[in-house]
Amino acid sequence: MLFAALIERVVAWRRERETLTELKRLNARDLADIGINASEIREIARAAARA
Repeated sequence: MLFAALIERVVAWRRERETLTELKRLNARDLADIGINASEIREIARAAARA
């Protein structure tokens, strides 16, 4: 069980990093088009990783 929890956390962390990288590549105009402010990127990436 402990091992499964660890794997789950690593997978979530990777998903967060991937989302963060993708969103950071967008410019302010592209972010605005999808309704995101640059200051919200980290929070959105965390939420996406938990989903």
